[in-house]
Amino acid sequence: TPILDEGTLYFCSGLSRAFAIDAVTGKERWVYDSKADLTGTWSGTCRGVALWRGEDTQAPGRSASLRGEDTQAPGRGRCERRIFMGTMDARLIALDAASGAPCLDFGDQGAIDLRAGLGEMDPAETYPTSPPTVVGDIVTIGALVKDNRRVDPPGGVIRGYDVRSGALRWAFDPVPPGTAPLPPAPDGTPRYHRGTPNAWSTFSVDTERGLLFIPFGGPSPDFVAAHRKGFDHYGSSVVALDGKSGEVVWFFQTVHHDVWDFDVASQPTLIELTRDGEPIPALVQATKMGHVFVLDRRTGEPIYEVEERPVPQTDVPGEISAPTQPFPTFPPPLHPGGFDAKEAFGFTPWDRGACRERVAALRNGGTFTPPSLEGSLRYPGTAGGANWGGVAYDPVRQLLVLNQNRLAQWLRLIPRTREKEAVERAGPFGISLQKGTAYLAEQGVLLSPIGVPCSPPPWGSLLAVSLESGTVRWEVPFGTVRDMIPIPLPILFGLPSMGGPIVTASGLVFIGAAMDDYLRAYSVESGEELWRARLPAGGQATPMTYRLSDHGRQYVVIAAGGHSTMGTTPGDYVIAFALP
Repeated sequence: TPILDEGTLYFCSGLSRAFAIDAVTGKERWVYDSKADLTGTWSGTCRGVALWRGEDTQAPGRSASLRGEDTQAPGRGRCERRIFMGTMDARLIALDAASGAPCLDFGDQGAIDLRAGLGEMDPAETYPTSPPTVVGDIVTIGALVKDNRRVDPPGGVIRGYDVRSGALRWAFDPVPPGTAPLPPAPDGTPRYHRGTPNAWSTFSVDTERGLLFIPFGGPSPDFVAAHRKGFDHYGSSVVALDGKSGEVVWFFQTVHHDVWDFDVASQPTLIELTRDGEPIPALVQATKMGHVFVLDRRTGEPIYEVEERPVPQTDVPGEISAPTQPFPTFPPPLHPGGFDAKEAFGFTPWDRGACRERVAALRNGGTFTPPSLEGSLRYPGTAGGANWGGVAYDPVRQLLVLNQNRLAQWLRLIPRTREKEAVERAGPFGISLQKGTAYLAEQGVLLSPIGVPCSPPPWGSLLAVSLESGTVRWEVPFGTVRDMIPIPLPILFGLPSMGGPIVTASGLVFIGAAMDDYLRAYSVESGEELWRARLPAGGQATPMTYRLSDHGRQYVVIAAGGHSTMGTTPGDYVIAFALP
């Protein structure tokens, strides 16, 4: 998603390039090519950049242009406003917001090597996929660590750097409390533990309290837990850090001993609630399980009751599983907790029967069915539920709006002794080697013989949840096969999506995200689709909206780049829409 400042939109591309364009005309102001080494990268993803406005312009509403000052006047130094971006070869770069030139006083000639302290790694085994986050005068960043390769990949350390010099101000190594820090390297630089959870998604900031909220995934590999020895303490959690020191203020774990790849994929959403007449600064966290947790962002305590409920236990020799999992009660889970063979879908009796057989052959105990040797049903699958698009909030109507995926998968663990055979017969998803464990993992989407999902439709939906009643106000199928097959089906089944919604004060929900190349507008009151426009590529991003004055024209902007895993139309566009 682009960010706006001084009448300029700043954003990045999957090739680790940063851009600045005029927010009214779209005219290019500058482009910076980091010339990243893309060797070994598999996800050309850049979800955005961060902005530091400078010494006297950090407060909300205090940008120089709003005070009528000339940002290019004599005395306003180079790199007074800074754009920060992560690259696919694991660097953090600071750029002059006015010119796009590197800020040479930051790190080493404008860049910091984020591989420092992580130890041995394969090419592109770790790199940032989401924007850095600025907290006061500190720029923070996490990174993706490639899943399911081995038990000791580079760790998921979160680091905070001085926005001016690039000096390391703090590092949060997500190991269990009481774990001794590693001794520094011979040159005195810090070293960080391996195999810890990582935070590949987008952070949030409470500027008033100086809190940084981090959505963590689980430690690698995803599908086994016996080797972790407590290192999933912060796994699949929201962690609140003090932005100045990096110290943990609180954390809330959404999944215990996560063996489903149910990492916290979306940015925590900060809202204000009133309960029993008392205003509460709240944090809303949507998850892949279809659970939405509403927490007090000062303490991390649930505002509404969360129940620990018994869940199925592993029967895999040597493995471990958590006896209970947390379930929100307000709102209750939004994704179905499972389906049985009788509910399997098919267009004809033949493919429906095949789906029923496939479901019946799998271990099937609901959302938290653990991986098994015979194969387990995963519903929701690794894409959710909710994914990195997150939720939007209408504070007047007290409605949360989010999109949900409803696609079943299967997962099977394979003993290490059968590795050669498993690799030779691997399907399109391949085999997760999970080196250092007793098991490999094989998975795939649960499909009929004609390639149709076996889970009941809709396979994707858009919904609104009331935070007054905790109930779903409306839910509609979301997405069509318009760009997937030559003859569109007349029935709207909905499809999986990636990217989130925004809500305007007038009651419109704008969202791209779907597997067809559209940007849509819905009524936040009813879920009725009011407008749609074609995009030149898949809109797997969250839109933004702005106007540059109180009476100026309002724009809706979305980055259209497509999504390789979803197979949507690739491209490299930023598209703006506005009323005449």
